[in-house]
Amino acid sequence: MTVLTTEILLNAYSHGIFPMSESQDDPDLFWVDPEWRGIFPLDDFHVSKSLAKVIRKQPYTITFDTCFRRVMKECAASNKERPTTWINRAILDLYTELHLEGHAHSVECWIGDELVGGLYGVSIGSAFCGESMFSRKSNASKIALAYLIARLKAGGFQLLDTQFVTDHLATMGAVEISREEYHRRLTLALEKKADFYSLSEDAGPSEILQSITQTS
Repeated sequence: MTVLTTEILLNAYSHGIFPMSESQDDPDLFWVDPEWRGIFPLDDFHVSKSLAKVIRKQPYTITFDTCFRRVMKECAASNKERPTTWINRAILDLYTELHLEGHAHSVECWIGDELVGGLYGVSIGSAFCGESMFSRKSNASKIALAYLIARLKAGGFQLLDTQFVTDHLATMGAVEISREEYHRRLTLALEKKADFYSLSEDAGPSEILQSITQTS
């Protein structure tokens, strides 16, 4: 049996493929290459007036890469709406290693010392492959996503992959494209380098919102 390594995982991402598990208690993994792929066009991220107002109030402290594994564990946690997830122990360990190698990143939302929201994903070339997000307080995951997109735009990223489109993501501008179109865009994104850290962590709400032009 082939042992899944971070090298194999990055190679899979470069071909538009990612692993999942049937549930967090299932030790096995399977590869996914969706017929229809969810993406966020980076110039068409939709921020409602109400969300923009919340962002300006700065209800949360936003950090990056301070507790990657903890964010993953929160994304894998069961709740009433989602009794189980596809993030099992193998995925948790593998992506933690990927993060330590500099290929996976997290965004965190805090109230004091309490982690109340966040997301994580894989960075390869100028593509960022969003994996999962969670929210324990109102709008926390939406704000994390807004800060992520501002950072990706500042760093020269060309593609933000969401894997699938949910109703929640669609309200903010996520769209579906065909597998063939996704692979075409991914190939172009892999030809360029991007910098996840080009935007200062001190960037305030005004700077974040200015970089995200679609509002209503």
